[in-house]
Amino acid sequence: MLINISGRTDIVNHYSDWLFKRFEEGYVYSRNSLFPNSVRKYELTPEKVDCLIFGSKNYKPILNRISEITNKFNTYFYYTITAYGKEIEPGVPDIDTSIETLKELSNIVGKQRVAWRYDPILLTEKYTVQKNIETFEYIISKIYKYVDRCIFSFVEMYKKHETNFPELIPLTEENKDYIARNIGRIAQKYNLPIQTCGPEENYKNYGIETSGCVTLDILGKANNIEFRKLKHKGFRKGCHCMESRDIGALNSCPNGCKYCYANKNHTQAVENYKLHNVNSPLLIGDLKETDRLEMGSQKTFLVNKDK
Repeated sequence: MLINISGRTDIVNHYSDWLFKRFEEGYVYSRNSLFPNSVRKYELTPEKVDCLIFGSKNYKPILNRISEITNKFNTYFYYTITAYGKEIEPGVPDIDTSIETLKELSNIVGKQRVAWRYDPILLTEKYTVQKNIETFEYIISKIYKYVDRCIFSFVEMYKKHETNFPELIPLTEENKDYIARNIGRIAQKYNLPIQTCGPEENYKNYGIETSGCVTLDILGKANNIEFRKLKHKGFRKGCHCMESRDIGALNSCPNGCKYCYANKNHTQAVENYKLHNVNSPLLIGDLKETDRLEMGSQKTFLVNKDK
């Protein structure tokens, strides 16, 4: 099975002490986001975990200890670096700082295990179509030697953006096509594979692949391991990713990104962050008497490994 660290919150950036403690103790609890009284326990051991999937906008907090994990586990790292400043991503380092951290991470874990996420692509009066294209080329020119691929997506227009992100300008199909054509051209210029994430349009004529961003093929090649041929069910309509178990929690990310899908609003995330207990097996809070704790299924996806 695959463990996701994390699609729900930036554990690496804000909960790194808790993360290493969970690996030291060899297990973690994960609360079901739909049925909050349901809690699953997962063993964090190489025997039970096929691969660890990391996602973050700042890997600096774990660089000095990441080898403790990579020396034992198969891993893959998704590093998000976008065009936006503190007014949109208040808890995220600036672009140049992020670039240098990505290089450090790549030098430690190997470029074959690092993917650059330029997502979501969005528009405001400041962050125009041309600004996105120019920043994309600036970033790729600095990091193409340090990453395995680039993954991008266009922002999804959630209802809550009307309150949380009123300056957001809807992307037209013409905007999307123009951006895709140009970033596809730029990626080819630097000989970096590029693909969409999720239910994006087909831009193969621009050299852009349409695939899941978390696939057994990507993880297998990066770690020189062989997975069984399994269906990738995805996480939503149009998604082609392989299923994984997320150990994060919704409404708990202090990054404060205005476009965030996992936080209802920043205030609630900050309040939940205050409930974090570094010694708890749960990311947020502690196990309650009303909780139903069960062992989570941890079947392997690997070839020639006991199921």
